[in-house]
Amino acid sequence: MAHVAEVVALVTAVVNLLAGVFGAWRWWLVEPSRAFWVLCRTGQALAVVQAAVAGVLAALGFDPSDNLYWLYALLPVVVSFVAEQLRVTAAQAVLDSRDLEDAKAVGRLDEAGQRSVVLAIVRREMGVMAAAAFVVAFLAARAWGTA
Repeated sequence: MAHVAEVVALVTAVVNLLAGVFGAWRWWLVEPSRAFWVLCRTGQALAVVQAAVAGVLAALGFDPSDNLYWLYALLPVVVSFVAEQLRVTAAQAVLDSRDLEDAKAVGRLDEAGQRSVVLAIVRREMGVMAAAAFVVAFLAARAWGTA
């Protein structure tokens, strides 16, 4: 059973690390990326799979080498949830920083202004999710090490 926990945790860690690195790189370049979002969502799905596997292993009586395994296996789901909440607030933060009251105010901007606002929102969202992917990768690596 430890082998299953280790494999799932390692795959989760690697995919999230890749998502974090790729997202940070694209954030730095100020270039949105569809591939980042696919990688990010795959990492989140793997975090859920890891938590589900931990639940199944617990039901089967798995005894990890360190009981912190349970925390490291479940926290990535919490981190992903919190990151999604922060991502949702990204748009409002950008609007507030530009003294725009809502999306309708963005629609009144010229095309270049609209693109600038949208790019700022997407960049902020990518930054939040890339940071979360790094945290999930760390937690999954710790789960791998404590299984």
